[in-house]
Amino acid sequence: MHVSTYQWTAVNGWDIHLSSDPTIDLVIVCADNLFFTQAECYRELKTFFPSAQIVGCSSSGNIRGNTVSDGGMVIAAIHFSTTSVVVKSSLIDPGDNIGATLHQLAKEFIDPKLRHLFVLSDGLSISGSELTKTLNDFAIPVTGGLAGDADRFQESWVMVNGPAKRHQVALIGFYGELTVSYGFATGWKEFGPERRVTQSSGSTVYEIDHKPALEIYTKYLGELSKDLPGSGLRFPLSIRDTESAKPYVRTLLGIDANKNSLHFAGDVPQGSLCKLMKTDIDSLIDATIALAKDIIPTTPHQDSLCLVVSCVGRRLVMDQIAEEEIEAIQTVLGSQTTVFGFYSYGEIAPFDSALCSLHNQTTTLTLLSE
Repeated sequence: MHVSTYQWTAVNGWDIHLSSDPTIDLVIVCADNLFFTQAECYRELKTFFPSAQIVGCSSSGNIRGNTVSDGGMVIAAIHFSTTSVVVKSSLIDPGDNIGATLHQLAKEFIDPKLRHLFVLSDGLSISGSELTKTLNDFAIPVTGGLAGDADRFQESWVMVNGPAKRHQVALIGFYGELTVSYGFATGWKEFGPERRVTQSSGSTVYEIDHKPALEIYTKYLGELSKDLPGSGLRFPLSIRDTESAKPYVRTLLGIDANKNSLHFAGDVPQGSLCKLMKTDIDSLIDATIALAKDIIPTTPHQDSLCLVVSCVGRRLVMDQIAEEEIEAIQTVLGSQTTVFGFYSYGEIAPFDSALCSLHNQTTTLTLLSE
């Protein structure tokens, strides 16, 4: 495996002169610029990498090596020695049956040599919860994330061997003798009493303990409540579907003052148990360092690629310290590992007994080595 990374900015264009390279098998693109949505962007990439599968998404910040950047685009160009890649995609418009669409895609990944699936999806129009439920039927570990749109939450885009589109989901299948390790880190801590979600629908919560959900948040946030929903990114919910289940995290994305409801980045089942969460920067970084150490292969590899998908809410909490988390990942994994990825509207990684789950406020790592 050999990985090269490049950057594009509106002012300077590409950071180096790129010429056609037919040896590249896969190009992954992360972008926070309208240029990504234009057909010209894909035409340039295809000119540079004529034999590659080209896949990417819009982001809430781009990760390349030790740096986090906004307003531009980064790409990872990958040549595999023993791995083959299959990329499939589908458009899922609002109201479409996500399960039926993905089950059709599943038929394209029946080869027993399939080692891993990496998914990129529109982060606003496609339900991440429904997406991951169906991906579990693939019976193969899946990681990835939901495309971002900085902190605007207006439109998100996915590119799959053509100009970027909305409402699109992409599946990247890796086949062969590839070593894959993965996991997610949180670093958040629960506080306050555990409560029950007494009325919800999908990702919208109307009542907690039979009280208006918005009132629960305003009570605990105090002065910070005037800055909702933005301030709510610092206080996600810990959710347990049952009393014996492991908790997962849901991030607050919006409020409806008229209905006293809360809108989260993922389903919050009615009847589930919830607690407010908080954190500090050291806890977030320590959790990520522990994860990076945990995914290092026991057998050394010459070169590897670490795909990072981290929550936009996590980045907003860290603010200017966000790069320290990325630097920590690079330090743990070493110089022979290329660190690359994006900030997302939802992270996808196995959880508990599931092969695939939607996470919020996490950093997920997928380490690929040959």
